Amino acid sequence: MQPIDEHLTIGAFAKAAGVNVETIRFYQRKGLLLEPDKPYGSIRRYGSADVTRLQFVKSAQNLGFSLEEIAALLRLSEGTHCDEASNLAEHKLQVVRKKMADLARMETALSELVRACHGRTGTVSCPLIASLQGAS
Repeated sequence: MQPIDEHLTIGAFAKAAGVNVETIRFYQRKGLLLEPDKPYGSIRRYGSADVTRLQFVKSAQNLGFSLEEIAALLRLSEGTHCDEASNLAEHKLQVVRKKMADLARMETALSELVRACHGRTGTVSCPLIASLQGAS
């Protein structure tokens, strides 16, 4: 991996992190990224720590953490709070497992309805539509 310049403009920062400039601004408004000071008559500059922080945010999002949860993780990353971070991750894992179970139930129900639709004969009403209307 190429070393990161410590004097990146917001555009170069966005490119280095693989996001667009508006994403950076959005995360700044949400308090997930710091907005560097703007020297008089100059532009703000970003460095490798900013890129690392943004990659942390994106990685956490990819794992399903909300922006609020990511903010909590960022606060925990500033010290030795592994137990608290683990508790957040365990809670997220429970949520993910529940969603997976819900999705599996939905997949089973939809599969049965599709199979019933393909197996229907004559002028019988559509099993999918009938099911959604609450009919049997």
